[in-house]
Parts: sequence; structure tokens; C-alpha cells
Amino acid sequence: MTQCNVIAIDLAKDIFQVCIMTANGKITFNKAMSRAKLKEWLIKQQRSLVAMESCGGAHYWARLAKSLGHNVIPIPPKQVKPFRTGQKTDANDAIAIAVASRAANIKPARVLTIEEQGLQSVGKMRDLLDKQKLQLSNQVRGLLLEFGIIINKSIKNFKARIPEILEDAENQLPMPMRHSIAKLWALYSRLEEDFQVMNKGLIELTGQDKDCKKFMKLEGVGPITSMRLKIQLGSGEHFKSSRQVSACIGVTPKQHSSGGKIQLGSVGKSSCDKPLRSCLFLGARAVVAKLKNRPAKTEKEKWLKALIERRGANCASMALANKNVRTAYALMKNNTDYSPVLLAA
Repeated sequence: MTQCNVIAIDLAKDIFQVCIMTANGKITFNKAMSRAKLKEWLIKQQRSLVAMESCGGAHYWARLAKSLGHNVIPIPPKQVKPFRTGQKTDANDAIAIAVASRAANIKPARVLTIEEQGLQSVGKMRDLLDKQKLQLSNQVRGLLLEFGIIINKSIKNFKARIPEILEDAENQLPMPMRHSIAKLWALYSRLEEDFQVMNKGLIELTGQDKDCKKFMKLEGVGPITSMRLKIQLGSGEHFKSSRQVSACIGVTPKQHSSGGKIQLGSVGKSSCDKPLRSCLFLGARAVVAKLKNRPAKTEKEKWLKALIERRGANCASMALANKNVRTAYALMKNNTDYSPVLLAA
């Protein structure tokens, strides 16, 4: 596809900037279009390389362009920015996308299928409900603290204390305040109920998916982590190696090397899939905590136990998260099931 035109689209809600760059790098077209006009225009174009930033709406437009016979390359916005010259305008952004699509070191994003995007959306809505619950409980805790009423940490204590506080007529809470807390408590209860329903539905979805069931056999990987792994990995064709997958998720150390000297630092906290990495690490941390108090049963646990003694629990947890990611990629790529090697009796 290096000899075809590049159609670069600066995505938006209603008005899109479209740029055409020829194989020799000449800009022949750079105009704004409405959503409806862009769809009609794409149908009439000859087979091209359609490039766009991987932002809101990118999956929809990428799938549409693919269905029309075009090749598609979604590019992360951070990789497009260095190619923009002049002021930030839609026209300059579209040109930058076109130029970035020809760069040799660009790492494009993956286009999700409709099913994968639906699963991802359900997971995000579940996370939103969980976040709203936490925000609401923190707000109530903070307001009650100003009246000298303390609620200890944990959701369990919060759920137990609020009804007690509302029923206590001697805690000197003003009546308007008491009514407001009661309303927030009712809202929290509804959020909790909706969260449980959505969480149960998501667990059922992952239990029916063959790839998620494979991943859940890994140590420290549950339904939510397996769902996020499936979305990140897809069919595995987007990555060349398991090392690329680990680096993409963010469970590899940062590298600062020069003159043939390789220096590895701590694990980076930017340019990664933070929700997935957090799930992987917390799951691995739970495995490490249990393994401390019992002997190893498998070769993997033997390796992990030795690493805990040598480097500590946190380092061992990140190493296990890294190994789980690589194993998940191998399971997907080779279409095999995970079976840990038991220690000889």
C-alpha cells in the first residue's frame, strides 16, 4: 500500500477535515466535510490508505472504511503531534495525520470489532458506576466529618454506619442535613444495585467467551481482567511478539540506553493501558500474598516464591503480571489452553 494515496481524516462530531496525499507526498485535497457527505465521498474513492487519529469515533469510521475496501491505520494522537507544523488548525492536523501515516516508526492502534467494542463499553459503564459510588461515599464521609461524625475506612463500614447515623436523634445533625444525607444514601443504594446487576452481567459474558475462559485459568486473572485482556489482544495479529504486548500494557521497565549500554529502570506509568495493568497487578499481588504462607505446588509458583525472597512482593507481583500477559498472548496466538506444570512429588 506504499504506492496508493493516503486519505487522512481529522475526526470530529459533525464537521470532518479530509486531506489527500499522493504517493510522492503531494497534498492534492484538504477540505472540510459534513458527516453525511464524508460517507458518500468515501464510497466513491479508489482504494486508499485511510489514516485517522485513534480518538472518539475512530473505531466506527475505521470499520466503515474497511467495509468499503480501504486499508485503515488509526494512529495514537501522541504520535501525530510531532508531525504538525504551523498553528493548530484542522487543515494542519489532517496534513500531520497524512505525513505520520507514512512514517516508518509509527505504531498504529488496533481497530476493535463491534462485539469487542460492545464488551469494552459495558466494562466502562461498570467502572463509571463504581467510581460514582466511591465519589458519593467520600462526599458523605467528608460532610459528616465536619459534624464530628467519623466513618471508618471500607465500604462495609460506610454501609453499616449511614443507617445508624440517620436514626440517631442525638448526633446534633440539622434536619435539612439529615434529609440530604438520606437522599444521598438512597442514591448510593440505587447505584450499588445497578452496579451489581451490571457486574453480574459482565461476569456471565466473560464466562461464555472461550478466550476469557482461557485467560481466567492464569494465576490472579479473574473475569474483569480477562475481559480487558481480550479487548487488548484481539486475535493477537496486531502484535509481533509477547514483548510488544507487555510494553503496550505497561508491565515492562523503562529503558534508557545509549552506546550499546542497556539501562533498565522502574516500570513506567504513562503510555499504557492503566485499567488493565492495575487489574493484572492487583490480581498478581493477591497470588503473592497467599503464596507467602504455603509451599509452591507448580513450577511457576516455585519461580515466583524464589523471586519474592530475592526481590520482594511488589517486584514479584509485577513480574507475575508480565508473565501472565505473555502467556495470554501465547495462548491466543497458538490457540492452546493453559496448564501449569506441577512439581514432582
